[in-house]
Amino acid sequence: MSTDHLPTGPTDDAAGEIRDFIRQIVREDLASGKHVSIHTRFPPEPNGFLHIGHAKAICLNFGLAQEFGGACNLRLDDTNPAKEDPAFVDAIKHDVHWLGFDWSELRHASDYFGVFYLAAEKLIEQGDAYVDDLSPEEMRKFRGTLTEAGRNSPFRDRGVEENLALFRRMRAGEFADGAKTLRAKIDMSAGNINLRDPALYRIRKVAHQNTGDAWPIYPMYDFAHSLSDALEGITHSLCTLEFEDHRPLYDWCVDKVDLVNHPTLWQHLVEAGIPTVPSKPRQIEFSRGNINYTVMSKRKLLNLVQGNLVDGWDDPRMPTIAGVRRRGFTAAALRLFWERIGVSKQNSVIDLGVLEGCVREDLDSRAERRMGVVDPLKVTLTNLDASHVETLTFPNHPKDESFGTRQVPFTASVWIEREDFEEVPPKGFHRLKPEGEVRLRGVGIIRCDEVVKDAAGLVVELRCSLDKDTRHGMPGADRKVKGTIHWVSAHHGVPAEIRLYDRLFNVADPDDDSDGKTYEDHINPDSARVVHGYVEPAAATIAVDQRVQFERMGYFVPDSHDHAAPSRIVFNRVVTLRDSWAKQAGK
Repeated sequence: MSTDHLPTGPTDDAAGEIRDFIRQIVREDLASGKHVSIHTRFPPEPNGFLHIGHAKAICLNFGLAQEFGGACNLRLDDTNPAKEDPAFVDAIKHDVHWLGFDWSELRHASDYFGVFYLAAEKLIEQGDAYVDDLSPEEMRKFRGTLTEAGRNSPFRDRGVEENLALFRRMRAGEFADGAKTLRAKIDMSAGNINLRDPALYRIRKVAHQNTGDAWPIYPMYDFAHSLSDALEGITHSLCTLEFEDHRPLYDWCVDKVDLVNHPTLWQHLVEAGIPTVPSKPRQIEFSRGNINYTVMSKRKLLNLVQGNLVDGWDDPRMPTIAGVRRRGFTAAALRLFWERIGVSKQNSVIDLGVLEGCVREDLDSRAERRMGVVDPLKVTLTNLDASHVETLTFPNHPKDESFGTRQVPFTASVWIEREDFEEVPPKGFHRLKPEGEVRLRGVGIIRCDEVVKDAAGLVVELRCSLDKDTRHGMPGADRKVKGTIHWVSAHHGVPAEIRLYDRLFNVADPDDDSDGKTYEDHINPDSARVVHGYVEPAAATIAVDQRVQFERMGYFVPDSHDHAAPSRIVFNRVVTLRDSWAKQAGK
């Protein structure tokens, strides 16, 4: 998918409504009276930072709730304490708020551990669950394959009383990790492997961040997730397509436990101040947000962090929400991106250039303009007095007068971009060259009269003359030259560290290991370059969260960690003005 065909979510032209299959289901459910209002949830596991793929689920779940006047919970799916951390919980909350959403209720799967346990006992009493002594390795062998039915565990036919006694001993902490497992009794010959007596509880003697050492056993994801949805009154449980094969198990758990008709299982939550009216939720799957030039597996992102291949979860090259926020992407651009991609059942890979295009589109209208030079080359205007200083007025935004103006100092010595000069210019080069002319932005036309080099032959200064007749208000102000370049006063320019970020990977599919390489082998060595340049004084005083366009160079933002004006000026490049990767890919 290229930026030439930017996808837009289908809309109803008359009503301006977004049209997709999930919204159609919601509209039909409301119109039929099946639901008076909708209730969704966003249920991340706090085992890492959220990435931009999660932003799709956030926008969908919270967006639907807003659109249809419903509610959306944030639920931390904290059933695996060995991999979870309170720092991840804080990051998740921050990311959701930053994207512009708030939750109706903040819940945790651990809030319901008592209910899950009673539900498990209920399944045992019904003959729908049993305690198994097989090891995890043995269970895998007994499970069978896609073409071969599984085999019953030799412990599958234990009686109800024995299973209850064993499960209660598991709860009491009498057995070692992995010694016993509570399994659903469904069908070991089922074509869907997820229904071949899946595990419901495992022994893990690990302290939990919310419940401490109260529980030596923890529920498995499918069991806890489905019952959490039912307990919270979720009407539409939205998840990605990889959970489509889990839907029969999801429905089995909800139906067999039947929370709606057994209030004793959840009444103590109400007494504890956690109001709940259980429902029978409907799971609906949609395609993930796969984006090229990225990896979005939490495991792989964790490996990048722990292997010091990036500078933490919020490294501006990371596809985490924290990373793109520090990079300077806006929440509005992320929301726009996922709105345009839309919601479907078809998996596809989206070009990262589409997201970058949304960032450019958003920042073009909101970012004030400044001048900054990232690779400085000195220009001395020899026909101005060396002490010459004047103040020029520049618009803050060329398309919107409401942004006002700013004052920019101009002196006889200025910095220009080194790439704006070529001693031996290639064909079609329209910037500065020996004896050539170019317009100095907002000043007038200058001519390169002399090139000064150091002992090693490096160009260190250009001595030029300013055609004063081409200055604003003068008779020659309209004289045409082909090139216009930006500049910063050499006497007033503020030294700045400028971090030129680019894509973390240099191939479209870093996960493709057909060449024997791993995603770590495809890290782009030019994904983070640090240069030292100069910015105009008005750029050095902007707020940390204010994005600006350095004219002709791209969009930049002060780094939220290291920028400390006026002592240290640090800018991150958000995105270039044009998509240079599209040309490389032959688009």
